[in-house]
Amino acid sequence: MEPRWETLAPGCRVQVTKEHSFNTDTLLLADFSKPNPGESCADFGTGCGAIPLLWAARGKPGAVRAIELQKEAAALAAASVQASGLSGVITVLQGDVRQIKSLLPHESLDLVACNPPYQAAGTGLLSPSPARALARVGSTLSLEELGRSAKFALRYGGRLCVCLRVQRLAQAILAFGQMGLEPKRLRLVQQRLDKAPYLFLLECRKGGKPGLEMQPALLLEHPAGAPSPELLGIYGDYRTT
Repeated sequence: MEPRWETLAPGCRVQVTKEHSFNTDTLLLADFSKPNPGESCADFGTGCGAIPLLWAARGKPGAVRAIELQKEAAALAAASVQASGLSGVITVLQGDVRQIKSLLPHESLDLVACNPPYQAAGTGLLSPSPARALARVGSTLSLEELGRSAKFALRYGGRLCVCLRVQRLAQAILAFGQMGLEPKRLRLVQQRLDKAPYLFLLECRKGGKPGLEMQPALLLEHPAGAPSPELLGIYGDYRTT
């Protein structure tokens, strides 16, 4: 299938395909992990590059690195950065996050975001699409490997933000805590008030002191099914073209 363009914000668009796209989870993590002005940040496993593009379109980060394992997805991200006029802000790096020492200097970042594979290796059903299977199953990036790479790249006090299925919450807190990335901010995501949470957004801080802030749940819909005001705010100017 030929790539198509989707608009994220005025003057900012992203090129996607069936195998390399983004969804509501991507937008939630981009909003949750929004960098402060001037911060150096990276998106690990950036896919088509939606999160770095949203950071740059909606804020004023410093240097942004978009790291992607799959060559095809990295090419889409690079094309989107160029088309959006953000080559001076975002650099796309095609490489393996597990080999972070070959991609980034030690302790060079204030913020890392990652939407890691939702399934642990050896669990769940594999997608028939090799590209989707790589993105969704932890054989390419375990939580322990993510924590190790984030610890290397982050400065003391730097933040790691992730979005994952709630079934992996305990595993994530343990894995990141063992790497010296203290969980500091947690938000559960629910489709509606009468539904159990299905996602969580977690921020960990390198060298942080113990103490976790539990934020109010993020509701995506009203009881009747319409998008919630907060979700509409997170979507902002995003629209399908």
